[in-house]
Amino acid sequence: MELARIAAEYGVATHYEPAPGRRIEVPEATVRAVLAAMGADPARTAPAPPPLLPPTVLRLPQLPEGTRLELRAETGEELDPAGELPYGCHSLYAAAPDGRTARATLVTAPPGLPRPPRAYGLMLQPYALLSTRSWGMGDLGDLAELAAWSGRVHGAGFLQLGPLHAGVPAAPGAPADPSPYRPSSRRFPDPVHLRVEDVPEYRHLALEDRAALTPLLARAAALRQGVLEKGALIDRDAVWALKYEALQYVRRVPLAPGRRAAYHDFLAERGQPLEDHATWCVLAEEYGPDWRTWPARLRDPRSAAVRRARAERLDRVDLHAWLVWLTEEQLARAQRLARAAGMPIGLVHDLAVGVHPGGSDAWALRDHLAAGMSIGAPPDAFNARGQDWGLPPWRPDALAADGYGPYREVLRGLLRHAGALRIDHVMGLSRLWWVPRGRPPAEGTYVRYDARAMLAVLAVEAWRAGAPVIGEDLGTVEPAFRTELAERGVLGTSVLWFERDWDAAGPARPLPPERWREACLATATTHDLPPTAARLRGSHVELRHRLGLLDAPLEQARRADAAETGEWLELLRELGLLPEGPYGEEAAVRAVHRLLARTPARLVGVWLPDAAGDVRPANVPGTTDTHPNWRLPLSAPDGHPLTLEALAATPRVHALLTEVRRAIQDDT
Repeated sequence: MELARIAAEYGVATHYEPAPGRRIEVPEATVRAVLAAMGADPARTAPAPPPLLPPTVLRLPQLPEGTRLELRAETGEELDPAGELPYGCHSLYAAAPDGRTARATLVTAPPGLPRPPRAYGLMLQPYALLSTRSWGMGDLGDLAELAAWSGRVHGAGFLQLGPLHAGVPAAPGAPADPSPYRPSSRRFPDPVHLRVEDVPEYRHLALEDRAALTPLLARAAALRQGVLEKGALIDRDAVWALKYEALQYVRRVPLAPGRRAAYHDFLAERGQPLEDHATWCVLAEEYGPDWRTWPARLRDPRSAAVRRARAERLDRVDLHAWLVWLTEEQLARAQRLARAAGMPIGLVHDLAVGVHPGGSDAWALRDHLAAGMSIGAPPDAFNARGQDWGLPPWRPDALAADGYGPYREVLRGLLRHAGALRIDHVMGLSRLWWVPRGRPPAEGTYVRYDARAMLAVLAVEAWRAGAPVIGEDLGTVEPAFRTELAERGVLGTSVLWFERDWDAAGPARPLPPERWREACLATATTHDLPPTAARLRGSHVELRHRLGLLDAPLEQARRADAAETGEWLELLRELGLLPEGPYGEEAAVRAVHRLLARTPARLVGVWLPDAAGDVRPANVPGTTDTHPNWRLPLSAPDGHPLTLEALAATPRVHALLTEVRRAIQDDT
């Protein structure tokens, strides 16, 4: 009983219900391991005494009579606790008559998030779209061009991007993890996305340095041709090796006075977090990309040894800070061009659910992440063994104790150059499945977060940025939390193939467009699902069969998939979106997107591979080296890679975007 009481105090589940009426007990060893990861003492017998103030509050609490209060805004300005408070995260100090004192963070949040206009946009993984000028993978120059073209020519309102977080570099003799959802840091972007030629100092290279760059440019062209003409996969490691070498020459060009002042302002604004990240990058070059294998003296970012190491390598630390600055400059430019092209939203950045356990954030924020734990998912209908994603979770107690500072910092960094924010696995703001190291995913448990506080902090940062928020709420979401998301104004995600009448007494038929929810991004697919052309062909079933992922015989899976797809095609015919006679795959893809435009959804997303007719999925969950996840370029239906220039001239793309734009305009 004592263990259950302590677990409840820390929000650790001792049982859960995967379905109504089905209760599963969590192993005691799991509960004890999770409590230990949060610094709790499972053997404690007496309840902890209540504090004068909780570490984070959303309103002024009831305090003993005579308690003196002091309230300061983030700027240091003194506020009147009895007055109308500005939105923000303020510091509250209390002194009780009995001598007790406390400090808390008071979060005063707007009642709702910014509401987006009704619009459609493109969804893409930026690395996958190469131009004839990029270096073997898509870059921020390509992204800016896509925004300008799609906004001006096709009236697109946004570009939803895969994460641009800083990745983990490759270890000697091994490739880096290409997944953008397993980053080194969510606080800073990855300079692999830079377009080197767009750095202002590039134009002022000395003649000898420009000559030295010539062979690098030739190798970059060879990388690009290998992908676009020879069918090679995108090789981030090779791209970054070339860019990193080229940028060493660019850095030799002195910054003009105004540029230098802007850089110094950037360093001052980003402060310790940027210094930590740049230091990690330098140490990773010397000792490997996993800080847990470094010499013990360097594993604590606040140690004297790390301070000495930073001082001894100050020029290289500054190099990595400079790279972050350049990347953020190009991100800002891409957002400016998107808005100048008429996009009401522009870039929609993606927040991954976690970070690599050996990366920059896990090192610098190790006191806020649960050591020895990994985020995952319990067993369900899609994966009977459960899932372990290998990402350390936030410690809810440490976040609250720090006024959610690290979480606020992650949000603020992403929202600097965003028109909106997408949050992957938004359910993680309420609870996450923790898996102790060495245990199977099925032996994990749920750990609760203060969802009201997490959403309040999100509302403050989104309000400051004027940015709507999209939550990826596919899968199991507690009804109460879904209600909280809706009340805050967080848009959901509705994927066509999952939108069925699940409340019907009989079989769950496809949901007619008028019955879709309004507060959502409506789309036909996502980066973890088959492209629409593959779904219509049934080729995704064949792929899963080849990869050993089917849980039924191939013929049975084919029949079930064909029946499911057939129901949607029949609905499209009933709505007059498909002809009664023969039609091609391209016509069916357009019909699917016309259906999306008929829904009341605030946002309609067109997966860029759907526009191009690509049939290969960007990622197949459950695979590692059996499918080229996160390394495929955007391709035409025949599998030949498409450049940005070719994409803009493709009749198939033009026809689809024209129809979606017209349908959205007709509806509004």
